[in-house]
Amino acid sequence: MTPEKEMGFLDHLEELRWRIIKSLLGIVVGAALVFTFMDQVFQILLDPVLSLDEPPKLQVLKIHGMFLLKWGIALVGGLVLALPIVTYQIWKFVAPGMLKNERKYSFPVILFSFVAFVGGIMFAYFIIIPISLNFFASIGYVDVENNFSINYYFSYILWVLVAAGLLFELPVLVLILSVIGLVTPAFMRHYRRHSIVTILVLSAFFTPPDPVSLFMMSLPLIVLYELSIGISKIFDKPV
Repeated sequence: MTPEKEMGFLDHLEELRWRIIKSLLGIVVGAALVFTFMDQVFQILLDPVLSLDEPPKLQVLKIHGMFLLKWGIALVGGLVLALPIVTYQIWKFVAPGMLKNERKYSFPVILFSFVAFVGGIMFAYFIIIPISLNFFASIGYVDVENNFSINYYFSYILWVLVAAGLLFELPVLVLILSVIGLVTPAFMRHYRRHSIVTILVLSAFFTPPDPVSLFMMSLPLIVLYELSIGISKIFDKPV
């Protein structure tokens, strides 16, 4: 069996360029698919606020507001749908630098990353967003109407959904680092307290500035960290 030919710097750049192009094409195709079913997606994203006991009025405050809003939703949706493609392209780019036994984890990593991201989105949609909307809608004043900018509402919804999806990738990151030997269960247990502080900081950064969203995001991440210790134990490389 002949050894793999070592690639030069320009060859790596060329490969990286094509990996990026393929990833962008996947996002564009996903965005086009989401835009095709925009009315259904739009209704799904509206459901949390319409399900409130006293739903606020949503208003378009700019002439081009709805146009930009729908394209923004399509872009975010395209990124979510193309996540397996993007993950695959990243893995294929770094795979040549890995050992043969490490490359066999490509499919589990790609599948696990997509499932974790979707799991984060579902948790945010069904738990974080309804609780936070109910909390904020309940803090009102009798003479003040709750009228929300629809652009701000969707920015809030999409930001929370994507942030939750990214933060739920923690077990995937631990799996990859465990496979290549950079993380061990003992290491994670030793730095548990530091990690909890880091989780709180990340949750505060990725969620709206309120204690409800912070708590609702931090709690499952702490649970995921404990789960990640078990994942690290399974994939831990023997020294």
